[in-house]
Amino acid sequence: MAKMCLGGDLLEWVGPDISACVFSRLDHPADLVRAAAASRTWRRFVIENNFSKCLCLRLCPEVATVAAVAEVNRSPPSPAVPESDSERDFRIYSNLAGAVVSDSRNPDVAIITHCIGASSTDDFPEETMENTLEEGYTVDFGPSYWSSGGADDPEKPESLTYRLNHDICILDEIRVRPFQAYFQHGDPIYSAKMVRFRMGHYKLPHRSESFVTAEDENKMIDADKKYMWTYTSPEYPMLQEDVLQSFKLPRPVLCIGGVVMIELLGSVQKQQADDRYYICVCHVEVIGRSLSPLLMFDISDPEGYSILKYLPGAQNLYAKGMNEDDAKESPEWQSLIARYKQMNHTAVAKALAGPGFMNEFYVYGVSDDDPFE
Repeated sequence: MAKMCLGGDLLEWVGPDISACVFSRLDHPADLVRAAAASRTWRRFVIENNFSKCLCLRLCPEVATVAAVAEVNRSPPSPAVPESDSERDFRIYSNLAGAVVSDSRNPDVAIITHCIGASSTDDFPEETMENTLEEGYTVDFGPSYWSSGGADDPEKPESLTYRLNHDICILDEIRVRPFQAYFQHGDPIYSAKMVRFRMGHYKLPHRSESFVTAEDENKMIDADKKYMWTYTSPEYPMLQEDVLQSFKLPRPVLCIGGVVMIELLGSVQKQQADDRYYICVCHVEVIGRSLSPLLMFDISDPEGYSILKYLPGAQNLYAKGMNEDDAKESPEWQSLIARYKQMNHTAVAKALAGPGFMNEFYVYGVSDDDPFE
């Protein structure tokens, strides 16, 4: 019996049901990759049962909104090397899962680049939400903060919506500092009662997305119609204190589309001048890391479902030069890299104009060679 056990494959001895139960309990993508490398039988079993995608869903349930995956190579693929969709999916989801759990190469930094809009603004542009991107307490020799419009109902919610530096990011923490009106009697602090965070993406193409303009920034009235939210956090209590308050997410969250809404739920402070409730925010930071350009998303479905695109070799863009051998590149590769370059240019330009230059300047790629370090 011992000789028979030594000569057979473990999958054959325990059967597919027990084997699937064992493999589905692996909680790190590196374990699945190593299991798939053990033998051809194991590799076929791991790939055909979509264990890498299942692991991604456990790590980041937001992956459920991915309608399809695609691999985009720098050069057009060779028709002489056929490959199954299951093989491709295994490779893409393994890289995504590896990027989610890997943080040694990609330290978390503040990654907001744009303000998209506020639910209301009391005195625009003096109290614009653009002020919340400034780390300092003053701007142009005056106080730097955003203020909501006044409300008679203390339960009236407000929101601030921001664009991150890339379409696909891992978020761990959001920081919010309420504003203390030191120029008013009693130095009141206009904090919210609770905060909640939503992550997602605009349903329309990127060029249709609205940003703060000189005329108005209150563009979020129909946010639920314009945006698809792939993650909603629990509610967190906010202290009525003039400090940068940290709200750690329950787990690393995959932000698909690069849009974050901060919901400010309920007011605690009335303004003495008009006896109305206001919420004021001095500074906001979204802490995380980008997974681009190795992984990118296309959102073209009218319902907001996305296509995950994997660009093998993209981590070498800066090492080899982004314009090298352009003539040999596939059109889709060129389109995605052009979009990445545009996002990167915007992030750098914004960083150069503000105090967060060193944090936002560096691009944190994900290694295609070993996504599990």
